Amino acid sequence: MSKSTTLGIVILTCCVPTLLLHAEDASNKDLDRQYQLAVSNYDSGKYAEAAGQLEKLLPYATKSSPVHELLGMIYVSLSQQDKAIEQLKVAVQLKPDWAEARTNLGAALLQSGKTALAEEQFKKAVSLEPTNYDANHNLAEFYVGSGKVTEALPLFERAYAIDPAAYDNGYDLALAEFQVGHADKSRAVAMDLAKSNNTGELHNLLGHLEEKQGDYVAAANDYETATHLDPSEDNFFDWGCEMLMHRTYEPAITIFEEAARRYSSSPRILIGLGLSLYARGKYDDAVSNLLNAVTLNPGDPRGYTFLSEAYESSPAQTQEVIEAFKKYSETQPTNALAQYDYAMSLWKGYRQESASFDRSAVESLLLKAIALDDSLADAHEQLGNLYSDQREYAKSAPQYKRALELNPNSADAHYRLGTDYVHLGQKDEAQEEFAVYQKLRAEHLDELEKQRAEVRQFVYSESATPGPKKQ
Repeated sequence: MSKSTTLGIVILTCCVPTLLLHAEDASNKDLDRQYQLAVSNYDSGKYAEAAGQLEKLLPYATKSSPVHELLGMIYVSLSQQDKAIEQLKVAVQLKPDWAEARTNLGAALLQSGKTALAEEQFKKAVSLEPTNYDANHNLAEFYVGSGKVTEALPLFERAYAIDPAAYDNGYDLALAEFQVGHADKSRAVAMDLAKSNNTGELHNLLGHLEEKQGDYVAAANDYETATHLDPSEDNFFDWGCEMLMHRTYEPAITIFEEAARRYSSSPRILIGLGLSLYARGKYDDAVSNLLNAVTLNPGDPRGYTFLSEAYESSPAQTQEVIEAFKKYSETQPTNALAQYDYAMSLWKGYRQESASFDRSAVESLLLKAIALDDSLADAHEQLGNLYSDQREYAKSAPQYKRALELNPNSADAHYRLGTDYVHLGQKDEAQEEFAVYQKLRAEHLDELEKQRAEVRQFVYSESATPGPKKQ
């Protein structure tokens, strides 16, 4: 019989045909029959009935480790952790060399948050039976759950050598190898598993491996297969991002649109769709989806970054966008980027020639952003633009200079500073800035590359590694 915890640790019970029971008023045979009935009810998921039967039997079986062990497992299934631990401890005390009972005790302790005690039991189980598949696999799963993938790896390997056909351990081994950077080993195990297993999570892992090795076509195919086998949010996201990363925008839009229909409350799916639409030049639709994303997850700065860029090409939803950035700045008053983004939304929404443009509000927000984080190059550059547009060159030039200290590759800042120097009568300095500007433009250090880097960062941060095996 087997059950599993949320970590994938297998919990085993051991049934014996004859129990060492001590009874004065009932035969051992009758008591054994009651025990077997409790086992049957446990296997059938009738935990309350099984518990009642064993509780009646317990006074006649105080020295029977199987009875205590099974009752402990029944209490686990009934979420009565304290009672479960009590019974499992007795089982281990009665039979100290029983590795399976120690594994079950470890799992119960782990579920109660007693990790140190759980680790002790899992280690003892391995020391008792070093060639036992479950003991090795369960200790490895414990280490993974504790974030110790390196410690888990040799245990997964040992379990794999014992039973290479076991899918759960094989997938966990392939995933662990991937996480520690052993791409070739991970691929070898995954490909071997794929010969007899066709699962979405396995194809997703293969997709990550192929993407890492630069085989983008194979990666896309595996992500697609993973999504067809298991249309989860993760699989849709990875498949769509593979298309987005490699600029196949129409397929990316199609994938993310289907994902958005299925997972309409997922901010990252909506951001992916918004980025795909923006890259394809469908700016209004991009803004709509990015607005929905920041509404669902107002604390994620990435959604606002992409919304700001898309909004510049599509001012049709000005009021909604400005309101979103206003809420962002109000809920995060110490976030420099939040103040900067709100300033830029006002500026983009109400151009300077518009009667609605509030120059002082924009200036105040940019100054606040700089006060919160003086290293924000874009804030210095935009404040310089604000002053320069008002012909306040003595105020704009220092802002451009500070922006260039922080980001020397800003071609626009070099050009605007050069223009300021012309107005200030500093012709030599102006020529130097124009020369740098021309050099940077020739090297194509432009805003497009910055946007691509932002997209890559979003994709990697949301999908840096495949997920753990689904239980």
